[in-house]
Amino acid sequence: MNAPVSPVINKTVVTNAHATARLTPAAPESVAKRLPTPAELRQRIALSDPLIEQIARQRHAVQQILSGHDDRLLVVVGPCSVHDPDAALEYADRLAALSEEVSERILPVMRVYVEKPRTTVGWKGLAYDPDLDGSGDMPRGLALSRELMHAVAARGLPVATELLQPMLAPYVDDLLSWVAIGARTTESQLHRELASDLSAAVGFKNATSGDVQVAIDAMSAAAHPHQRFAVDPQGYPIVQQTAGNPHTHVVLRGGHGEPNYQAQHVRAATTALRNAGQNPRLMVDCSHANARKDHRRQSEVMLDVLAQRQAGEANLVALMLESHLFEGKQPLKPGAMRYGVSVTDACVGWETTEHLLKTAADRLA
Repeated sequence: MNAPVSPVINKTVVTNAHATARLTPAAPESVAKRLPTPAELRQRIALSDPLIEQIARQRHAVQQILSGHDDRLLVVVGPCSVHDPDAALEYADRLAALSEEVSERILPVMRVYVEKPRTTVGWKGLAYDPDLDGSGDMPRGLALSRELMHAVAARGLPVATELLQPMLAPYVDDLLSWVAIGARTTESQLHRELASDLSAAVGFKNATSGDVQVAIDAMSAAAHPHQRFAVDPQGYPIVQQTAGNPHTHVVLRGGHGEPNYQAQHVRAATTALRNAGQNPRLMVDCSHANARKDHRRQSEVMLDVLAQRQAGEANLVALMLESHLFEGKQPLKPGAMRYGVSVTDACVGWETTEHLLKTAADRLA
């Protein structure tokens, strides 16, 4: 027969268990919140037939520039990220008016970036946290994002964004004329498959290290059909057969703090693209490492690219500028924020933007 357990020992075990429970915090519970389906949001914020036709024309215009059949300069320009729809629409009004002045030589496309990749943590963008306070009201964020893109397109402007979360794409992709796949995701198989399923042209950024080959590989992958996991407009998981996207290109954004927009880098990139059988035409991102993280140097980058164009470098067909109503950036402080100033990367102000686009139009005339 087993000896009875000592009540003292038993009490000690129980006491230690309670002590362990007090020292170990409970794991946070996962909370689910229903999102609208893509079909619900598209029905609520629907495109008219004239707007559908406009976006189709604008996509074609972008593709014609990237294929070399239109010698205008494509300029993707706008806030680093959108946090205030009112300020974004004021920017859109100004850009729409300027577009009419420069349209013979330049095709401006407005950045409406509602997602932002984070190196560690931070504000993820309008689609994720529209109230800027960490509450994460994504149903409202998705609706605001689509409403804003719709309003920008209704002003006659082509719309551009970076697609970070593949599940977000069906909520907005019918509004897009140009799409970026960022430096952190260009190597991602999921984003290459997503690009192969888009009707808009897609720019793959070189890696944060400066490596251009990953973007060239991404172009090759995106050109092919794929079977990918996706959701249908009603929100059901499906196997999506993609057609492949022939309208992709490389975006030079520098790497490891060093630029890669100068003539020798452009020649190296176009040679590598030709050797891979890919479109040799390039976009230069005037920000990020190309500006050595100094937004004021975007002007210097753009003027250098224009000089290369004037010297005969026909493969430089596009530029990207981070621009807002006012220069600089600001921290997120709900209730105490300056209107029209970026909350992510620092931007050039509207006066500089207007001067640069008019200068480009004059020099390319």
